[in-house]
Amino acid sequence: MAKTDTTGPLGDAALDALLAEARDTPDHLPDALMARMLADAEAAQDARAQAVAPAPQRRGRLARAFAGIGGWPALAGFATATVAGIWIGISPPAVVSDGAAYYVSGGGAAEDLYLVDTMPAYDRIAAEVQEDA
Repeated sequence: MAKTDTTGPLGDAALDALLAEARDTPDHLPDALMARMLADAEAAQDARAQAVAPAPQRRGRLARAFAGIGGWPALAGFATATVAGIWIGISPPAVVSDGAAYYVSGGGAAEDLYLVDTMPAYDRIAAEVQEDA
């Protein structure tokens, strides 16, 4: 990363003096303006509090259940997943149906199933644990 020149046309001392002057300068805000700003802020807070708090409604069991799982957007996601599951179950892709047929029918020779390593990293992790102990 290249070093940049921070002195510029003013220099560090002049910049420090300007910043110190800005810190020491008191804020000048008329009392009447401050009172009007605070009154406007309180009015806006009151209006927002009334707009945000809806009137309590009595809802049925089904509506409460939908609200508990996330409302209609979540229900739409559940419906989409259900339709996709039914579709894949009725008309599975070739990879899924061939793999399932291999394991269900025994794959030609059941003794070949020992060649499938279902946990390839288990031996390495077990060896690391024994080394640490």
